[in-house]
Parts: sequence; C-alpha cells; structure tokens
Amino acid sequence: MIQTLLSAETYAAAVFLLFIFATLAGAAIAVSSKILIRSVTGLALCFLGVAGIYYFLNSPFLALMQILIYVGAICVVIIFAIMLAENDENMHKKKQCICSSIAAFAASTALTVGIVWLAMHNNWQRISCQSNSGSVEQIGKSLLTTYSMSFELISVVLLVAIIGSLVLARSGRDKL
Repeated sequence: MIQTLLSAETYAAAVFLLFIFATLAGAAIAVSSKILIRSVTGLALCFLGVAGIYYFLNSPFLALMQILIYVGAICVVIIFAIMLAENDENMHKKKQCICSSIAAFAASTALTVGIVWLAMHNNWQRISCQSNSGSVEQIGKSLLTTYSMSFELISVVLLVAIIGSLVLARSGRDKL
C-alpha cells in the first residue's frame, strides 16, 4: 500500500490534479472578484494551470507558448489597460438581480454536465501521428524554413504594437 502511494504515477496524478485545481480556482477568482487587478491575477493563475495541463498532454511547446503569450503578454496588456484607464469615482454600482445569477449558474452547470456526459459516453479512438511529433526542434525548423516569412511579419506587427503602446503610455492619461 505504501509503495503504491509513493510511486511516480501517484505523484504525477497529484501534480495533474493540482494544475486542474489551479485552473478552476483561477477562473473562479477571475470571475468573482470585484477588484480588477485580482481578476487579472486569477486569469493568470488559470492560464498557468492550463499550461500545466498542456505539459501533461505531452505538448511542452504549447505549454511554453501558453505561458509566454497569455500569462506574459495578454495579462500584462490587461494590467496596462487597467492602469491607463481613468478612475471614475462617480460610477454607480448596479445591483444585480439574483435571478440573473441563478440563470448563469444553471446555464454553466448544464453546459458542464453536457460536456462531461459527452466525454464519458463517447467512443474515443487514439490517433497516432507518425509524420510529425510536434517537438520543439521540429517546430523551430518549420518556423525558420517553411514559415519564415510569416514568422518575420508577426514579429514586425508585434514590434509596431509595442512602439504604439509606449507612445500612448508616455503621453499619459490627461493628454489622451
């Protein structure tokens, strides 16, 4: 009994469950928090959990891109947008009807139950990909040979976006 608890499979299952918990907890924080910075932090935690799940699905490149793009770029852009936005103190908070909260909870529960039911009652077939394993080395070779022009155009677009955000940030809130 103790040998099975200390096995590598048990540790892997525990870490996988930790990533699932981080994803769900981050999503709950992102949706339920009334402070925007906490919501973005919850979103980042959710994205990190999804990256961990990608890693367990034998896709380390996709996990790394999840961290770089979504956690490193999207969350930072959202934080910059929050910091640059004007603080409107005269904004009135609307009271939500409890009916809309109950309807949203019922709809999300029905969707979750439907997805779980489909996953459990589907006859899944394993698909093996012989030609391309999706390793980081093969993806890098493809990006720098076959798709090099697309890769360079994306980098130019990102550079223009960074320069534009620096120009907007430098002028400040009052001059916009």
